[in-house]
Amino acid sequence: MTRLFRRRGTALAVLTTAALLGAACATPNPHGTMADAHEGDPLPSRVRVLIPYAEGGGTDVWGRFIGNHLGGHIETGTRFVPENVPGGESIIGSNRYARSAGNDGSEVLVSSGTTYFQYLLGRPEVEFDFGEMRPLVINGSGGVIYGSVEGGVTSVDDLFTPSTPLQYGGISITGLDLSAVLAFEVLGLDVTSTFGFEGRGPARLAIERGELNVDYQTTSGFLTQVQPLIDEGRAVPLMSLGQLDDAGEVVRDPNVPDLPTVPEVYEEHYGEPPSGPGWDAYKTFLAAGFSYQKGLWVREDTPDSVVQPVFDAVRELQRDEAFLEQGREVLGGYPIYPGDEVEESVRDALRLDDSVREYVLDLLAENYGTVIAGS
Repeated sequence: MTRLFRRRGTALAVLTTAALLGAACATPNPHGTMADAHEGDPLPSRVRVLIPYAEGGGTDVWGRFIGNHLGGHIETGTRFVPENVPGGESIIGSNRYARSAGNDGSEVLVSSGTTYFQYLLGRPEVEFDFGEMRPLVINGSGGVIYGSVEGGVTSVDDLFTPSTPLQYGGISITGLDLSAVLAFEVLGLDVTSTFGFEGRGPARLAIERGELNVDYQTTSGFLTQVQPLIDEGRAVPLMSLGQLDDAGEVVRDPNVPDLPTVPEVYEEHYGEPPSGPGWDAYKTFLAAGFSYQKGLWVREDTPDSVVQPVFDAVRELQRDEAFLEQGREVLGGYPIYPGDEVEESVRDALRLDDSVREYVLDLLAENYGTVIAGS
């Protein structure tokens, strides 16, 4: 298990996995060459759903669930067949899609927030470009930061004046944990972060064992896994990461409406709203990592005749009570959107200003000992 330490320890992690990823992606595509389509061509009867994560994880479950239900709402009865190509924090599979996928809709890419982050950070291994894709389905998520009562965190005030050092554990500083880390930076908190956990579940268990005292979980994970700890008096909810509204402002998460957002906590403590490059970075990665967290994508030049049946199927799923009930946990309680309704907003969220990228890269290098090679 790789562990990186902030402010404690001197190990320097340099992300130089280009050779490894290149070798893994250099394997010829066993499914053939790109297929061209033209306006008027239909959606194929069989669509491969490329999932760049291992089987059994949240994104894998999401991709399979969405694919299974889309086919039932498309007149041609198109089958969506999952294929997992994990590795490199989703880069290996996403690169393969960029190299091999045609524009006939016979192959679609599943994305998650971590995939977006690799793209936004400009990892040199990344060959895929979301600016050259169009979304078919988008589903958001949310996140909640909470503390361990046994670890000395009983309220938000304990974050600013802790009686014991604040200890956070995550999976990867370049994955979704980056949103929590940016929240800590915006709030000016002194948190020591350890990375290398195999998932959010192990990080939560570390809270229960008293090894950590600050954690974040997706909203669905919080409601199902952390709420029992709160009911027992062992944990306390502190704030939600929030959601972006249509105006780009951070608002309360509808699934945890009683929790203040990161900017609300900032304003309560400092007497003014947050601003500056750290705040800009927080909002950018919040949008990419949570507001539009999971999606299905195709090449940008895929004809409307191919994608329209998927858009129509998503609109039917939005009204399908059985689907929504079955997907309560998979979807996290957040709506799904057809890509044609949110494409502009998603594209805006996946554009990173140079100043924001520079701020984040400097933060990773200087405070977390993580250098993204080639950036």
